[in-house]
Amino acid sequence: MKKLLVFFLAVFLILFVNAQNNDLVWKVDSKKFSDTMYTINAKLLIPNGWHLYGANPNIEGLENVKINYQLENVFALNEISFNKKPEIISDALFENKSVNVFRKDIEVTQNIKITGFVPSSIKLNIAAFVGKEFELLPTSEKAIEVNLEGGKIIETNSLKLSTINIKNPLSQCGDKVVQSSLFTVFLLGILGGLIALLTPCVFPMIPVTVSFFTKRAPTKKQGIKNGFLYGLFILLIYVIASVPFHLIGNVQPEIFNNISTNPWLNVIFFAVFIFFSISFFGYFEITLPHGIAGKADSKSNLGSVAGIFFMALTLVIVSFSCTGVILGTLLVGTSSQGAWALTAGMAGFGVALGLPFALFAIFPNWLQSLPKSGGWLDTVKKVLAFVELALALKFLSNADLVMHWGLLKREVFIGLWLLISIGLVLYAFGILRLPHDYKGQKISIGRKILGVIGLVFAIYLAPGLTNTKYANLKLLSGFPPPFSNSIYSNNNIHDKGLEPNFINNYEAAIAKAKQENKPLLIDFTGWACVNCRKMEEQVWTEPEVYKFIKENFILVSLYVDDKEKLPVEKRIMNYKTVDGNTKDIITIGDKYATFESENFNQVSQPLYIILDNQERLLSYPIGATFNSKKYLKWLQCGVKTFTK
Repeated sequence: MKKLLVFFLAVFLILFVNAQNNDLVWKVDSKKFSDTMYTINAKLLIPNGWHLYGANPNIEGLENVKINYQLENVFALNEISFNKKPEIISDALFENKSVNVFRKDIEVTQNIKITGFVPSSIKLNIAAFVGKEFELLPTSEKAIEVNLEGGKIIETNSLKLSTINIKNPLSQCGDKVVQSSLFTVFLLGILGGLIALLTPCVFPMIPVTVSFFTKRAPTKKQGIKNGFLYGLFILLIYVIASVPFHLIGNVQPEIFNNISTNPWLNVIFFAVFIFFSISFFGYFEITLPHGIAGKADSKSNLGSVAGIFFMALTLVIVSFSCTGVILGTLLVGTSSQGAWALTAGMAGFGVALGLPFALFAIFPNWLQSLPKSGGWLDTVKKVLAFVELALALKFLSNADLVMHWGLLKREVFIGLWLLISIGLVLYAFGILRLPHDYKGQKISIGRKILGVIGLVFAIYLAPGLTNTKYANLKLLSGFPPPFSNSIYSNNNIHDKGLEPNFINNYEAAIAKAKQENKPLLIDFTGWACVNCRKMEEQVWTEPEVYKFIKENFILVSLYVDDKEKLPVEKRIMNYKTVDGNTKDIITIGDKYATFESENFNQVSQPLYIILDNQERLLSYPIGATFNSKKYLKWLQCGVKTFTK
């Protein structure tokens, strides 16, 4: 009860502090002094007892008040200036050093210049710190909108088309788009959990933990109960870890797609996977800070339900060095389907990880049938290291494609996978020795079989380096970069071989459709979308499908994860969606992700839509359909409806 009281008190204090922080509201206006130059004035009423920190270059990390402008064509002409001189106080927070602060009311000003298009308003954030005795808080980071005298009002046409009736298209062609069911995601989570069970961080813990329960429990029944609770707590910990994503998911429907295609998140995963793979090769051991694991472990000897919970928490924390990469893949792989898919995946992972502990506690004799941990676990660990290297490149490729860096062309990606495969083959046959391996080490049959599989995979990859028809590695469609991102291609990165009827701009596409009296085929896609590439490389390349699209449609591919910013005059600030949310549409991806969700109630990719040149829906949308005949039939039905 004391712990619960402390917990709720902590939550109350956090909410109280945030409430105090929310009272610190800047009032901002602007004054024009030339066609493109303005003075920004920001006023703040500081509550009694509090003070605002000014410029303190002698205090590391304590920044001066700063105004951050959200438009890249806004430039500050001078540093922040204050309307009065600061007070100098001795601050206990900073070892009683002298600091410059402001009390009561304060006004800051800054002159700015806007190049190019001058909008009627801009958004900005004011970063500053306020303090009180031993408290230090940042002021609210909420965006503030400021009107600009003489600025042009951006004409914002709604992205919601009044001509679209998603429930009643002009024909009944197609099916409703069905994403992977939660049960399928749950099964994938179980698969990830089973892989995690074989890692050196988890497998040796099974007999140790189960023996602890069976020997320490006063009765067999109590041992079984403890083992069951242990497995249940492992499941609950992983499910609870997904709860924050439900809170995030209430912001906007495409938030999870933004997470999975965020280039910096993908770069972070690339770095993490490289780091873990080097560790798995045996060059160093990853251990969490002793305090984190130690605190959880110290609670695990409480001899109660709470003690069992902390034992489960200890396992989750300590095993993270092995399970983290699997969980990271699960996060990115399910994030485009929403929070419930992530919860289903985490639940499956928790079931696979926790169930063996419960079962072995109920049937302790099974422990004798478990293989003893030893050299085979080291082999599994090093094989996983090769797999992680390959997956790391996929994350880097996602970021590269979204940002158009051009670092990993298709052939470079395949070449690196080929080198990784060869490395795996050499290791499997004992030619490549890694840490803890030794000359003359006995190679098991299973390891030799793995080497043969790796060799076959390497041979399969080799044609992918060529500029021939054999370069289309259909079994891997979606993993390597697309053919348009090839060292052999001089075409624009957006091109898919369907020019001149291929466009990446919706307005231009519908205009061309009206001009040529053709229906419009919308391809909602993404640079980091695996199924999109599979459709383009396995279905669109079929001669009948390719010819039919090229002759009968204006094709427009709309990339929902494109991070390129729209021109300032094309951005839509404070856009009101049909479900009542407000959002800023700044990038090309923002625009087309919103366009998809507003009109077709979908946020998944690929999604294919057929409209006539009056922007009416000709058939039900269709998602990834790897049966080329079924896809062609859907296309033909749309054209038939158009010509009626």
